[in-house]
Amino acid sequence: MPVAPAVPVLVLLEGPSDVAALDAVLDGQSQGQGPRRTGEGTAYRLVDMGGVTNVARHLAAAGRQRPAAEVLGLCDAAEAWVVVRALREAGRDVDDVADLARWGFFVCDRDLEEELIRALGAEACLALLEREGLGERFRAFSRQRPWVDRPVEDRLHRFAGVASGRKIRLARAMAAALRPDEVPPPIAALVSRLMADRRSARA
Repeated sequence: MPVAPAVPVLVLLEGPSDVAALDAVLDGQSQGQGPRRTGEGTAYRLVDMGGVTNVARHLAAAGRQRPAAEVLGLCDAAEAWVVVRALREAGRDVDDVADLARWGFFVCDRDLEEELIRALGAEACLALLEREGLGERFRAFSRQRPWVDRPVEDRLHRFAGVASGRKIRLARAMAAALRPDEVPPPIAALVSRLMADRRSARA
């Protein structure tokens, strides 16, 4: 029987929508053969940090409480230097943002929602809103003066993030709608790292 690592990998994520999206991607990996989040022998734990500015605190806590645990994460491009500084404070040898992937932290081009919208494409996102019963709300939002002439991708990004409950719901739904070959590069890289850790634990 496969044996998961005794100490779960910790995955630090900015907020609950990031947790929901990554959880959905992991649920869809390899017909259930990916690393396990729950149950005995849990392979990883997704951590909602409550904002990227808390990353240093979470790294410090992991170092004290789970010194054997590997710590991975996602961040937005605009906040990547917050993670660089936090890793340095935790004793990692990090020169700049380009070093983050070496330490298991992967950078979304703008943010996770933008990555998901680009990966799915505007047409698929609009169809998803209809399936979720949000199509009319999006059309009403799009008629608002500040947004009426904006590209549909910008409107989708704003609509997906304007309310926390909707942000979580749509992040999960968009991530679940992706085929494995459509998963955005930073998320795919993080999942690959988790899968590699699981294979190493089985060796």
